[in-house]
Amino acid sequence: MTDNHNHQDKEKKTRWVVLLTAITMVVEIIYGLLTGSMALLADGIHMGSHVLAIGLSWLAYVIIRRLEDSKKLGLNSEKLLSLSGYTSGLLLLVFSGIIIFEAVQRFLSPIDIQYKEAIFVAGIGLVVNILSAFILHHDHDHSDVNIRAAYLHVLADALTSLSAIVGLIAAMVWDLVYVDTIAAIVSSLVIIKWSVGLLKKSGRSLVELKYGTEH
Repeated sequence: MTDNHNHQDKEKKTRWVVLLTAITMVVEIIYGLLTGSMALLADGIHMGSHVLAIGLSWLAYVIIRRLEDSKKLGLNSEKLLSLSGYTSGLLLLVFSGIIIFEAVQRFLSPIDIQYKEAIFVAGIGLVVNILSAFILHHDHDHSDVNIRAAYLHVLADALTSLSAIVGLIAAMVWDLVYVDTIAAIVSSLVIIKWSVGLLKKSGRSLVELKYGTEH
């Protein structure tokens, strides 16, 4: 498979995931606010961050497809993909911090949660995330930092959806409202770890490409 065809295939995959994620984001944020679930709202906000991040990954492939044949622009596709992956890592890190901040606020000012409705919508989010993961799955030989970033964003969403469901069920069964909030914090901490790893990998790629170009 040529690099050009490989990039076009990834462009199609990321475009489909952006559409799926955007629709689910709107539903989860609305129901998170209506049901009062911090974990569900966190999942929706993460979805929003991933719409931006995966949208950025999709845009990178679009730019490469349109400009790859233009020698005047001197396009370095690998550098563009690494830059997109690094930016996605930053977005993932920032939005995880926002979730933790909101969770702390919820600790201080708890509200009632409509558990069944929240669990149902979180389940929808989890199904979408699993489907998106299958769409973005790629062979290691045809991998790049950009598609890796998009894939990590989807896995992060799957984690927040799963933690929301577990937290909501535990809170409903044992009447412990704080479990829902704790689930959001724990998943955010795991995602922060993922984002740091992505930043290191993409940052290393950018440095190597820079010195490789200079020398």
